[in-house]
Amino acid sequence: MKPHLAQIVLLSVFLVTALSCKQSTTNGESMSKESFGSAPDGTPVYLYTLSNANGMEAKIITFGGIVYSLKVPDRNGKFDDVVLGFDSVSGYVRNHDYFGALIGRYGNRIAKGKFMLDGKEYVLATNNGPNHLHGGKFGFDQRVWEVDEAESVPGRSLALQYTSKDEEEGYPGTLTAKVRYAVTDSNELLVEYEAVTDKPTIVNLTQHSYFNLAGQGNGDILGHELTIVADRFTPVDSTLIPTGELRPVEGTPMDFRIPVAIGARINQKEEQLIRGGGYDHNWVLTRNDSTRALAASLHDPTTGRVMNVWTTEPGLQFYSGNFLNGSAIGKGGKAYNYRFGLCLETQHFPDSPNRPKFPSTVLRPGERYVTTTVYRFMTR
Repeated sequence: MKPHLAQIVLLSVFLVTALSCKQSTTNGESMSKESFGSAPDGTPVYLYTLSNANGMEAKIITFGGIVYSLKVPDRNGKFDDVVLGFDSVSGYVRNHDYFGALIGRYGNRIAKGKFMLDGKEYVLATNNGPNHLHGGKFGFDQRVWEVDEAESVPGRSLALQYTSKDEEEGYPGTLTAKVRYAVTDSNELLVEYEAVTDKPTIVNLTQHSYFNLAGQGNGDILGHELTIVADRFTPVDSTLIPTGELRPVEGTPMDFRIPVAIGARINQKEEQLIRGGGYDHNWVLTRNDSTRALAASLHDPTTGRVMNVWTTEPGLQFYSGNFLNGSAIGKGGKAYNYRFGLCLETQHFPDSPNRPKFPSTVLRPGERYVTTTVYRFMTR
């Protein structure tokens, strides 16, 4: 091969490789694909970047479908990463706080890891005291999701897929789950969930990002002001399983119908707060139908950032970071201390498979599980 021809070939290879790692849209917005190490079994993990015309940026990794970072502006136009996470896959493997992850097959708790479906009892792993939590010991948060390039839009959306085999973690049926992340020019992070099954099963997917609107690692969230559009919540027993009651929030520390600082009542010696170690409860969202509705609004007075949560789901789990203790060293070497982040998990109710009066989480062959949640950011 002649020297000049070899140089042309090498240049072509370089250009093809570069284009495969970073694709650009016609308006300059791009979605980059970068290596992010590998899962414990050696499967490669990749990081994808979504952005909009305003500079908002979301980075997603294929391990756990995790929102690795989410950068949004404050009232002065300064961008900060507002979600907790780690600089490597190993951090997510070692840690059990589900930072940023997609949760499945069933988000939240199932009492004693058991449920009945069509007259048959199914037994799941008990990984949270006597109960099953967030899909078990090896849930969707610990799986490498596949990217559906045909359904992804470079720079704007990322479509992920995971197939959970029959009897995985004890669940019946082969479930194919699809999640699409998108960033819009309205400064929204859109999360769309779909699932189908070949046998009757249960499913309750959610997103488990820990938010701190002051920026990840920048203090606790007790000064954040929270509104939850809910007149009732589901009180829990000593193991955080719902009792079955739908209790009015009025007159309780669970009343967030108007904006309240998270720290204002969190230390009250009230039964439910004691059982949860703070807030770790499901709210029954006030809505008329299954269309997308406002579920919650979070405001950080120091930066002016506001996050509104819209969803088609009937419930919202507010968790105030009660088990963070500084042992998790996050992005940039920042320690995540007590209540340095909070979760607003849109969902069906905990333990629904054992509570016939709760909205059903049963999915049957021929049916399609479809839900949507939107995190919309603004300032004031």
